[in-house]
Amino acid sequence: MFGIIPKPLWEKSSPPDEKNRIDLALRLILIVDEKRKILIDTGIGDYHDQKFIGNFDIRGQVAPVDEALKEIGLTSTDITDVIFSHLHFDHAGGMLKIENGNSVSNFPNATFHIHKKHYEYGLMPNARDAGSFHSHHYASIIKEHEANNKVNWLSENAGIIMILSTGELRYVCSHGHTPYMIHPFNDNFIYLADLIPTSNHIKLPWVMGYDMNPAISTENKSKLLSLISERKLLAIYEHDPIFYGSFILADSKGRYEAVSKQSDPEKKCVPIDYSLLLKNLLG
Repeated sequence: MFGIIPKPLWEKSSPPDEKNRIDLALRLILIVDEKRKILIDTGIGDYHDQKFIGNFDIRGQVAPVDEALKEIGLTSTDITDVIFSHLHFDHAGGMLKIENGNSVSNFPNATFHIHKKHYEYGLMPNARDAGSFHSHHYASIIKEHEANNKVNWLSENAGIIMILSTGELRYVCSHGHTPYMIHPFNDNFIYLADLIPTSNHIKLPWVMGYDMNPAISTENKSKLLSLISERKLLAIYEHDPIFYGSFILADSKGRYEAVSKQSDPEKKCVPIDYSLLLKNLLG
């Protein structure tokens, strides 16, 4: 998770177990608009075999996304849109469930928002990251949604995903972790996915060993941090085990740091009041 950064530095904030694994979250955003219920990413799902679960020490419930939605009185059929930052198994696995040995959509009523070039790459990834894409499970589901006119293919490096009652929900791409990973954002928040997976990854050199091109990740991170700081966006950390988000500001030397960290220690659904958080930030 920390690439070339020496263990004595990262283990202070992310203590590992005896197998060198660290705790990570699988955090999703639900946006409730006037006529839409929009999910960003879907987590790791529950279709994995015991060997896979043991390797990654996956700890979770059966149907984890459904259980999370149930907490707030929703079901997967209520979801109108699913935005995928990218199609790695820990971000797209909750897209599906297994019924009678077959993969079926967990969100049959939803329109999927996926970057076309990333999807194409995921069908034919290079040998280094092929294990991250479980296209043998998800490709048929995406094709089924497309056949039902329920796929919105994104095609640019930046653009608009959809128009909400509160304004535009936009995206910008990064390319170091995987080609065309999208980061949804609006005037309040940005979803950082795997570019800055935790609040401990804000430092520019701290990029993951999973990244296909760490140098590109560093360049993309620098640009995104500038955007976050200038617009005072709440950064949402998908994998941080403690903090769901923070603001990110530059100090007098231009070094970025997380401020006003927000935690969800009970690992429950947390409503976000952006106006209150911003008021606290500004004093």
